Amino acid sequence: MLEEVERWLADRSWSAADRPLDQLLSAKRAAGTTVSVVLPALDEEETVGAIVEVIRRDLIDGLPLPLVDELLVVDSGSTDRTAEVAAGAGARVVHRDEILPRIPALPGKGEVLWRSLLVTGGDIVCFVDADLRDFSSAFVSGIVGPLLTEPGVQFVKAMYDRPLGTEFQGPASGRTPGQGGRVTELVARPLLNLHWPQLAGFVQPLGGEYAVRRSLLERLPFPVGYGVELGLLVDALHTVGLDALAQVDVGVRLHRHQDGQALGRMAAAIYRTAQLRLSRAHLVRPELTQFERGPEGFVPRTYPVDTEERPPMREIKEYAGRRVA
Repeated sequence: MLEEVERWLADRSWSAADRPLDQLLSAKRAAGTTVSVVLPALDEEETVGAIVEVIRRDLIDGLPLPLVDELLVVDSGSTDRTAEVAAGAGARVVHRDEILPRIPALPGKGEVLWRSLLVTGGDIVCFVDADLRDFSSAFVSGIVGPLLTEPGVQFVKAMYDRPLGTEFQGPASGRTPGQGGRVTELVARPLLNLHWPQLAGFVQPLGGEYAVRRSLLERLPFPVGYGVELGLLVDALHTVGLDALAQVDVGVRLHRHQDGQALGRMAAAIYRTAQLRLSRAHLVRPELTQFERGPEGFVPRTYPVDTEERPPMREIKEYAGRRVA
C-alpha cells in the first residue's frame, strides 16, 4: 500500500460514533448547510418504508433543527407498491421518467442518481440504497458528518461489514462477516489496486451509501448502470484529490443479495467503466454472454453491457436554468 494511502487511512477514516448528532446539528446550523437524502428504488416495497421511517424519526422529526432537509425516493419503474409505501412513510416520491422528460430515461441505478440532482436542492446529497434491512440512521448521519465538520472533505463513502447471509454472525460463530461483497473483492478491488492505487484504502468502494457535496457531484459524469459507484469514486479522485475523500464505519449492512449471473453482469459493467476511464477508447464488443441450463443442455444468453454515461449535470440546460432561478 502506498504511504500516501496509509496516511489517508489514519486521517480520513472515521466511525459514525466520532460525531454525535448534537455536534452535527451545531455544525449544520453554523454553516447554514442543507442536506438531501435520495433513495433510488425499484420494487423495494418490503424495505423502503422502514428506511424512510427511521430517517424521519431520527434525523427529521422532533429535532430542534432537522439534520435532513429533504427526503426523496426516486422510483425507477417499480411494479409493486414501492411508491405508495415510501410516500406513506413520509418521503417525497418522484418517478424517474418525470425528471428531465426531454431526455428519454435509460435503465440503471446511475441514471436515477443523475436525474435526482434536478429534483433536490441540498448542498450535500446523500445516496442510500432502498433494499437495506435493519437500517440504522447512522448510515446517513455517519457519512454526512465529515461534510459538515471538515471543510476540506467533499466525498464520503460508508464502510461496513457485509455478511453474505440475511443475519450477521461474527467470527465466534465460525463465520466471517465480510463475505457479501463478491464483485468488490473479485473485480473492483483488484482494478483499483492495480490502476488507481490511491483508492486502495476504501473498504467498500462499490457501496451504495455515500454523501457528496453538490458542487462536486454536478461536475462528474454518471455511468447509467452498475458502474456508477466506481465511476464517481475514480472521477472524484481525479477532480478533487485523495484528501478530499473519506470513509466512515457505520457497522453492518444487511440487504438482498443478487444471484451469480446478475453479479456477472454487474462485474462486466464495472470492468467497462474502469476500462473507459483508463483508455477512453471504444469497446469492441460491449456484451456479455452467460449460460443457463435448459432441457437440452446449456443455452447461451447474451446481455448488453452498460455503455452509456450521462454528462456532468452542470452541462444540462434545465439544471443551469434552475440554478439561476
